[in-house]
Amino acid sequence: MKTLIEMLSYPFLLRALIVGILVSLCASLLGSSLVLKRYSMIGDGLSHVGFASLAVAYPFGFSPLYVSIPVCVIAAFFLLQLKGNAKIKGDAATALLCSGSLAIGVMVISLTTGMNTDVCNYMFGSILAMSPADLKISVVLCILVVILFVLFFQRIFAVTFDETFAEATGTNVGLYNMVLAALTAVTVVLGMRMMGTLLISSLIVFPSLTAMRVCRRFRTTVVMSAVLAVISFMAGLIFSYLHSVPTGACIVLADLILFLAFRFVEALRERG
Repeated sequence: MKTLIEMLSYPFLLRALIVGILVSLCASLLGSSLVLKRYSMIGDGLSHVGFASLAVAYPFGFSPLYVSIPVCVIAAFFLLQLKGNAKIKGDAATALLCSGSLAIGVMVISLTTGMNTDVCNYMFGSILAMSPADLKISVVLCILVVILFVLFFQRIFAVTFDETFAEATGTNVGLYNMVLAALTAVTVVLGMRMMGTLLISSLIVFPSLTAMRVCRRFRTTVVMSAVLAVISFMAGLIFSYLHSVPTGACIVLADLILFLAFRFVEALRERG
């Protein structure tokens, strides 16, 4: 508790704490549906698109968030169309998006500003890079993501488990898949500042997979994954502060430790 109070005395850590908790919460809520629908790598694909868009934004002096969010939302829709294409399915669509976006980003950086500090912050993550302006837009968008997820929870639940049945009952499956993809795109862009392009998808995958080791109902899985995501973030942030190591890597390691612990509990339950 003393360490936490000391951390909160620093404005940049307070900003990182607020945004980190909100982004972790949003990612974990969406992660349960994405993992069950086998869209777990969509976060990785969108993060690479975000990297390409910020690489384009910097030379023109645009705000990376204002450019990356609409671009990633469009890319999410495009990715859903590719996944529904009979000729390009599954991981191939994500790999196509990842490699293409990364190539564009690297090429633009090489021809313009070069690998400066701001680009590195988005690539690898940095809590020091969270500005007051980033805090405001992140809080507003994260709250919007949570509200939309709660409002559409029943529909998202339906399209997660049985799209055919959901469509038969009158649910617009395509629309709610796009809503899920759009919310994921916003969450990924907001989390890139803290986690970096290379690690942001872990916020979506790890908490949900961990919760599924012990939970058997969708609602309890979503709630448990949200709790685990916040715990992992707090543990990673505190460890990063105490030992001066990268925050994103600490959060992922905390997620991994929790996953292994819950996997052990699952194994004990199966033996029992």
